[in-house]
Amino acid sequence: MTLLNSAEVASTIESIAAVQLPSGLIPWFPGGHADPWNHVEAAMALALGGRTDDAERAYDWLVKTQHFDGSWCTYYQAEGVEEPRRDPNVCAYIATGTWHHFLISGDVGFLETMWATVEPAIDFAVSLQQPGGEIIWSVDPDGTLGRYALLTGSSSIAFSLRCAIAIAERLGHERPEWELAAGRRARAVAHRTDDLFEPKDRWAMDWYYPVLCGAMVGEAGRLRISERWDEFVMDGVGVRCVSDRPWATAAETAECVMALDAVGLVDDAHTLLAWTRHFRGDDGSYWTGCVHPELVVRSGPSWAPTHDGSPTDCVNFPGGEQTTYTAAAVVLATHALTGTGPTAGLFRGESLPPGLDLSADAPVAEA
Repeated sequence: MTLLNSAEVASTIESIAAVQLPSGLIPWFPGGHADPWNHVEAAMALALGGRTDDAERAYDWLVKTQHFDGSWCTYYQAEGVEEPRRDPNVCAYIATGTWHHFLISGDVGFLETMWATVEPAIDFAVSLQQPGGEIIWSVDPDGTLGRYALLTGSSSIAFSLRCAIAIAERLGHERPEWELAAGRRARAVAHRTDDLFEPKDRWAMDWYYPVLCGAMVGEAGRLRISERWDEFVMDGVGVRCVSDRPWATAAETAECVMALDAVGLVDDAHTLLAWTRHFRGDDGSYWTGCVHPELVVRSGPSWAPTHDGSPTDCVNFPGGEQTTYTAAAVVLATHALTGTGPTAGLFRGESLPPGLDLSADAPVAEA
């Protein structure tokens, strides 16, 4: 299988644009809900396809719906809020999208306009950082904090913070508290995964996100990937959503591609990205995932492969769902491997400041 050509990428981007609402909101699928993180991911793909106006309508929707404390709700429908809980990872990702959009457009005016939205969003996320560097995963509307931190969410916030610091530096703002928070968070993600975060070892994102966010680089990142490759990767199919089930998803496969690319595992990244083709619909959209029940036998609490199988055996899951965020992830991964310019290297950290070097044993002042 080969990677997408430019015409195929264009049709995938068109499939995202077709779902965007007049308000600028980008739902997961027609009639479905949206969340700000995946909304931003879709806007990034639109911008890569030259649909600058559509991408900026997406960001304008975020500007208009941001709460006074810098946050957004977790889920929205076309008519309003669906889930009012706040998730700091969902909120912080606007910094990643804003920096990505600037790298494409070179529009400093856009960066200046978005600063008034990015700054309070990042401050909101940083306000939930705990002494160990982790971030509490949620806040209820009444201010009640979630009981724990999540490794995937804290990893994603670490990357968003690096983008926010890049924005601040480009605009001439000093935010040393963000630099300290980013360093503490990266240290927590790289060195304290066992005691600071709610155990989610079954989930693929907890496996590759510390690498994708740049907290684990070089040999450390490659070692993390290799240690659980056989648990999460279904040969010829993609990355499992969870290690003990035969469910593969295109978005997690594509994100893992970018993690592999970030630590120099380029051949594996190309192979994995090529496998996403069997999730592709005729119109360029992407099925969220697939199940391969014929590849496994049930043995006690775990699942074990019975043969290598074939992508043609898959059953679309959940419910034949084609999602904008899945299409966007494939577009971003394809761009990372085959594109040029600063956006192609974003998840390799090429346009981002290095951040503070906080070793596992170094004392860190409270933020």
